[in-house]
Formats: sequence, C-alpha cells, structure tokens
Amino acid sequence: MRVVLAEDGVLLREGLVGVLTRFGHDVVAAVGTAGELSVAVDAHRPDIVVTDVRMPPGFTDEGLRAAVELRSRHPGLPVLVLSQYVQRSYAEDLLDSADGTAVGYLLKERIGHVEEFAAAVARVAAGDTVVDPEVVRQLIRHRRDPLARLTPREQEVLALMAEGRSNASIADALTVNEGTVSKHFGSILTKLDLSLSEETNRRVLAVLAYLRG
Repeated sequence: MRVVLAEDGVLLREGLVGVLTRFGHDVVAAVGTAGELSVAVDAHRPDIVVTDVRMPPGFTDEGLRAAVELRSRHPGLPVLVLSQYVQRSYAEDLLDSADGTAVGYLLKERIGHVEEFAAAVARVAAGDTVVDPEVVRQLIRHRRDPLARLTPREQEVLALMAEGRSNASIADALTVNEGTVSKHFGSILTKLDLSLSEETNRRVLAVLAYLRG
C-alpha cells in the first residue's frame, strides 16, 4: 500500500515510517507541513494519507483542513488523522467529509500499540471508519442527556459499536453471547431512533452521526 505521511515532529515521523514499512507499506512521501502534504498527494496519488492535525505554521488544524480539502479534490481518498488531544470539532469535520467513509481519527498515544495502529491503517484504506475509543467516549459525554435512556450495559455496547466492532468482538469483550449483543443492538437503535443495518460501517456512521448531533 502506498502511503503519504505528514507529521512535523522529525522523530515521530521517522518512527511512523518505520512502523508502516515494517508492515509492508511503501511510504512514498514523508513531509512536515500541510502544504507539502497537498503537493505530495497530488504527485503520488497514494492509497492512504496519514497526517497529524496540528502542523506548521500555526499548529492549530492545518493538517485536518488539508485532509478535508484533499478528500474534496480526490474523492474516496482514505485519510487517517492523528491528534494529541480529543478535539470534538476536529472529529466532526473529518467524519463529515466525503460522507464519513474511509476516514480515521486516532489519538497519538494509540501509535504505541503498533499492531492496533497498523490494523487501523488497513481498515481505513479499505473504506472503513475508525474512531479512537476515547473520541467515542467524548462524543457520548457531549450527548449525555439523550443517552440517559440507555442502560449502563447498552452504553458499553454503544461505545464498542461506534468503534466498528463486530457482534462477535463485542460479545467477547463483554463476556456474553452474540444473541445478547444483538438484543442490545436492537434496544439501542430503537431508543435512539436509528434504523438497523447489517452493514457494520453504516452502523458506525449512524451512531457517530447521532452522537455528533
């Protein structure tokens, strides 16, 4: 898989190059600014972009804005954004771009879990939506009142559901059977007035759309 990487920190950038290369990916460009990111994507047409949110010169949301603009210019371009902190507006802008498919939002601390990071890269490149569990929790807290209708277990299931997990994965995490998970799904979606879909990514997007409100 051909990757364009944007990260202004030299040590972290080199570390990410090493991780991506270790998992068989070809990092065709590794740059340090949002402007260089745009040029690199136009030149290389990568399979995925991995970018920091805050980049020179302002260190605010340059990387995010570049990613959203690139997805507008190159429809379907997978983008995985990395951030030091949970920024609700950053998550919303990213997830709203190109209908929210083939996008990811991870906290940088997640990079330390190498296999998890590599799996996220692969999933985003394949068209999935990958959102850090802490971002999910922040979004849930923002909509605390509407979610009051859910039981504590249903809120646990919702958080796992929004991470894009399968029924089997959720059942394993909560030590219950898949039938119980299915019942929780039905109850959650009914209480939140969401339509049930068997396609996992649509289910993730529906939940995140509700949480973004």
